[in-house]
Amino acid sequence: MRVDNSGRVQNVPSEIFGAPEGLICELLSHPEATIITTNRPLFGWIVNDKRRGAVQSAYQVIVASGKPNIERHEGDLWDSGKVGSGQSIDIEYAGRPLRGGSIYWWAVRTWDADGKPSPWSEPQRINIGEAAPGEAFYSDQWVESDLLEPGEKVRMNRHTLETHIIQPVKIINKAEGHYFIDFGRAAFGTLRLTVTSDSENHEMEIRLGEMRGPDYMVETDPGGSVVYQKIVLPLKQGTHTYRLELPHKKIGVQMPEHIGEVIPFRYCEIIGSPSEINAGNVAQMAVFYKFNDEAASFTCSDPMLNDVWELCKYSIKATTFLGIYIDGQRERKPYEADAYINQLGHYCVDREYAMARYSHEYLIHRPTWPTEWILHSVLIAWADYMYTGNLDSVIRCYDDLKAKTLIALEREDGLISTHGGLMTKALLESVHFAGNALKDVVDWPQPSETDGYVFTKINTVVNAFHYRALVLMGRIALAVGKSDDAAFFAGRAERVYGTFNEKLFDPVNGVYRDGEGADHASLHSNMFALAMGLVDEKRKPSVVKFIKSRGMACSVYGAQHLLEALYEADEADTALRLMTALDDRSWPHMIHNVGSTITLEAWDKRYKPNLDWNHAWGAAPANIIPRLLVGVEPIEHGFKKIRIRPQIGWINNLSARVPTIRGEISVSIWKDSAGYHLRCRVPANTRAEVHLPDSNPALVTESGKPVDAAEGVSFNRTERGRAVFEIGAGEYDFLVKTQ
Repeated sequence: MRVDNSGRVQNVPSEIFGAPEGLICELLSHPEATIITTNRPLFGWIVNDKRRGAVQSAYQVIVASGKPNIERHEGDLWDSGKVGSGQSIDIEYAGRPLRGGSIYWWAVRTWDADGKPSPWSEPQRINIGEAAPGEAFYSDQWVESDLLEPGEKVRMNRHTLETHIIQPVKIINKAEGHYFIDFGRAAFGTLRLTVTSDSENHEMEIRLGEMRGPDYMVETDPGGSVVYQKIVLPLKQGTHTYRLELPHKKIGVQMPEHIGEVIPFRYCEIIGSPSEINAGNVAQMAVFYKFNDEAASFTCSDPMLNDVWELCKYSIKATTFLGIYIDGQRERKPYEADAYINQLGHYCVDREYAMARYSHEYLIHRPTWPTEWILHSVLIAWADYMYTGNLDSVIRCYDDLKAKTLIALEREDGLISTHGGLMTKALLESVHFAGNALKDVVDWPQPSETDGYVFTKINTVVNAFHYRALVLMGRIALAVGKSDDAAFFAGRAERVYGTFNEKLFDPVNGVYRDGEGADHASLHSNMFALAMGLVDEKRKPSVVKFIKSRGMACSVYGAQHLLEALYEADEADTALRLMTALDDRSWPHMIHNVGSTITLEAWDKRYKPNLDWNHAWGAAPANIIPRLLVGVEPIEHGFKKIRIRPQIGWINNLSARVPTIRGEISVSIWKDSAGYHLRCRVPANTRAEVHLPDSNPALVTESGKPVDAAEGVSFNRTERGRAVFEIGAGEYDFLVKTQ
């Protein structure tokens, strides 16, 4: 409620303060399309208030047994009443028992800081099912239910897979009955076509592939693991529509039978068609996990970086076809390092959290062999908490996460080794590893991507990950209220920090060696030390100088951590050069030289001859651009507090939208004769820090006013040569004036 100078109440326009939107149940934006197996589901929403400083002062949730009840705003199962709270995520159902096998509806309204209620949200349907005794929350099983459409199958507690019809962008009639078809981008799917045949004994040859050959042909010998598939299709007399049945892939995670087998392909060649092929009778049947293409965007003054963003964003989408993060078509197997890069990318391109969580919990119990991959599980768990604000998964996996710090491999000084006789059966069982031993990997493939790394018993990269896992495990323990564990892990992390820097740093050359006793220093030993927080300010200049001298001497996986290290060191120009480089270790090479529309498993086949063309671990810019270039990251769990710290380098202008669980964050930046402009919109019910590229706040205005006179803006501190301002929700227009 607003009151003018005469004391009269002013109405707030609905387009400024409206009904809550973006409703989620158990982190799902479309729970009506699946089955929820808890009878105490968690609800969340986006507070729809565009005013500066907008906060939610109260909420009311209602749950009803039928749609007519919810449309009358009657919560016959639960009416929370007006609850004075700013909480808008993780609201636990507290009404009458929900029965399995039933459909329910819920809605919410909120109150603003002045006590004015919003309209009610649109109702959201939830389908409550029952899990089998002892069944995991995220089951691998596909189930049918009377709550869904007949024949529809889902995996409980997460979104399902969808088949999309993709029309051709180009059809070339090469000869009578011979067609070449380009669908524009590769996707995991199959082909659908309608053909008319005068006889029963006619056959067509269909070729599908990722690589285009000469003269508008599908490349039949692409090499490595690049996909090519030939199918002979027998036709029936008359006009019929065919959905191409592809050979079953017997390894890795399996496609569900009700969807059928898929392969990644962009191109199709049809030979011997008895009737015309046109855009109306042929389509790519592409399979994706539910994905909102409009949830995120990025564009800037560098066309090459725009291309890289689109490649990596689409790679995250295209590789969701199994509903779990996998390493590509060749193995179709989840790996922790892949999952971590996939997770961060998925968070940055869509408001989706369940697929990452399922992939993480799958790997908790089915870990892979690299030592560092085991340690990644702790990093994944922390990212899950920071982006969702929800602790359920952390609590389910808490003891497993403690084991996956690999603290059992520590020697007396805190450093760990897989070679010191501590690799016991009990340790392997504690991390659920079924093999005989873990093995240090550093980077992959070896040796082409390890920059000459010298492997020793005490491995610098492994111990950098160990340190980071200890730090994050301490924070996780604190978040779940285990203060003794928090103090323990913090103490162990402090010890590792000291020993790491004492025994692995070369003070003569100012770099980190590859391991204890090694004389060699690689990109990896230094970039991981920096990325994991082990380099102090005194040592940072020499370490950064060395990192910059090595270029992209790592794999597409290593690029994630190299770019993180460079942004940590405020080396935005170097990071940009690497992301937009034109050599064969770059994303532009994948796009413009190789011709892939999904990121590759490796930079080029010369570095990994059996590489595949559909590997999301090569899509690091999908998260690096929003998180570190645009600079949008959570400071507090669930984006309760946000950091906006752009590092744009030589870019003259950019515009970005970043999804979060609390709503979209938008950032626009441009440079002109007046100075550096930053316009941002922060969702209601949050606060943010905005970092501007000058340490003098007197040079800053907001909406044309001196910053100290601007509504809802306060100077906080200087940090790393930047002025840091605190803001509440709403839109802000900063200018750092040219001196």
